[in-house]
Amino acid sequence: MEVQGRIKMIGETQTFGSNGFRKREIVVTTEEQYPQHIMVEFVQDKTDLLNNYQVGQQVKISINLRGREWVNPQGETKYFNSIQGWRIEALQSEAGDANVPPVPPADAFEPAGDLQEEDHDDLPF
Repeated sequence: MEVQGRIKMIGETQTFGSNGFRKREIVVTTEEQYPQHIMVEFVQDKTDLLNNYQVGQQVKISINLRGREWVNPQGETKYFNSIQGWRIEALQSEAGDANVPPVPPADAFEPAGDLQEEDHDDLPF
């Protein structure tokens, strides 16, 4: 699965417990009729993937949905969901890529007006 949007926030890497579990959160705002602020967590060595990104960038994040069950001390079962990222890539803005020439507007071309009936074209069809 994937989430696309603009980076709203990138958190610091957090370390938990004696085993050194690491987690880093990023919030991406989707660009749709009703924008959503989606928090995605990157864990362990994947936390370093966020180092080259900054707030405001358009990104696509590959995610996995995770769910877990927990029984509290009173014996009640609770369920928790998380969104884990495993890849992130920058998206090109609509302003254009430097390697792709801009498309001229449709009215930039005018029909040729000096064609003669006897002019021969060499098209094979």
